[in-house]
Amino acid sequence: EVQLVESGGGLVQAGGSLRLSCAASGFTYGDYKIAWFRQAPGKEYEGVSCISINEDSTYYADSVKGRFTISSDAAKNTVYLTMKSLKPEDTAVYYCAADNYCTVVGSGLIRPAAYFGFWGQGTLVTVSS
Repeated sequence: EVQLVESGGGLVQAGGSLRLSCAASGFTYGDYKIAWFRQAPGKEYEGVSCISINEDSTYYADSVKGRFTISSDAAKNTVYLTMKSLKPEDTAVYYCAADNYCTVVGSGLIRPAAYFGFWGQGTLVTVSS
């Protein structure tokens, strides 16, 4: 079956860096778009980034542009989220998710979480001040 497994979360100091991994299995790697979402305490799911592997296209939320980078290693069926210059407001549970599209048609904006059909278990990132 389809599986997405996140790893790499932890505790870091503000200004530090962290790399999250999303290992995908159970489907052809290039058939789906892979997104990273996060949920901070008391907040809704936020679409952080998304990658269209076959088209080599990436998308980012304004809140993380210039600090986070999404990338793919096809040989490992793994998508990464490299996070730099971390801020306390980046503290959240981070999830990877898969579906057929990254963005709302014509907008360039990451689709809402409800539109993504497959999800990992999440990994907690805590950024201390």
